[in-house]
Amino acid sequence: MSHLVQELKDMKPEKEFFIGFDSDGCVFDSMEIKQKECFCPAFVNHFDMQGAATAAREVWEFVNLYSKTRGCNRFLAVIRAIELLSERREVMERGLQVPTVAGLVEWTRRESKLGQATLEPEVERNPHPDLLRALGWSRDVTDAVKKIVRNLPPYPQVRGILDEAYRKADLMVVSQTPTADLEREWAEHGIDGHVRIIAGQERGTKAEHLKYAAVGKYAPDKILMLGDAPGDLKAAQDNGVLFFPIIPGTEEESWDKFRDEGLDRFFAGTFAGNYQERLLAAFDAALPENPPWSSI
Repeated sequence: MSHLVQELKDMKPEKEFFIGFDSDGCVFDSMEIKQKECFCPAFVNHFDMQGAATAAREVWEFVNLYSKTRGCNRFLAVIRAIELLSERREVMERGLQVPTVAGLVEWTRRESKLGQATLEPEVERNPHPDLLRALGWSRDVTDAVKKIVRNLPPYPQVRGILDEAYRKADLMVVSQTPTADLEREWAEHGIDGHVRIIAGQERGTKAEHLKYAAVGKYAPDKILMLGDAPGDLKAAQDNGVLFFPIIPGTEEESWDKFRDEGLDRFFAGTFAGNYQERLLAAFDAALPENPPWSSI
């Protein structure tokens, strides 16, 4: 795995600016179909939540689509969903046993590259039941994504923005999706030509992607991350760089705003400050922290 990280470290600037693009839910309107048709059904199946499938679906969608954990790593999403499910009235009243994820939690605390590619050798060394369950689920998710997610073009504004941004900035995909899926999706729609590297979960976290590929190589106010999830913002903030949100529910309007003013402001040096703060306030307001059922 180290050579994949080394490629990021070895990347040398060719332009004055750097822009990192998240993929799922940002460049592609793929979050809903992936989470609802691929991730969630496999979660209900592997974690034996058939008896509370409606609650399990509500929890899964809250964690992965409609809250501040949107876009988090798939294994961290499982841990959060199980935590919330164990508190659901439907689960307790029906006497359902929520599976343990203690072994998975322990693995996520010591592994920095949380992906199927790192879980598989871990399971060979340590066939813990929690890890075996998580791996079976992840494999089913990956297979379902390959089978179901296709004919899904990027948002209409993206192609023109990539053409424009490429003139002045080095571009990179910064994602926690498996690299093979990213490469397939970007190539399928012919938008992979302008990006220097497509970085998926095998190259580390999004914060690590930015740190290794951009920080120290470009001025901080000349590095920009675009994303649709709080994790994307955190990756930018951890590295002291700029962030433009593609806000869930108003993605097309967000891309219009970036095309019409955000990109020009970034190149002109007028992005930081009040403009950035207004964007972040709107983004923060769009995703709640607590689930709606907790206040009922």
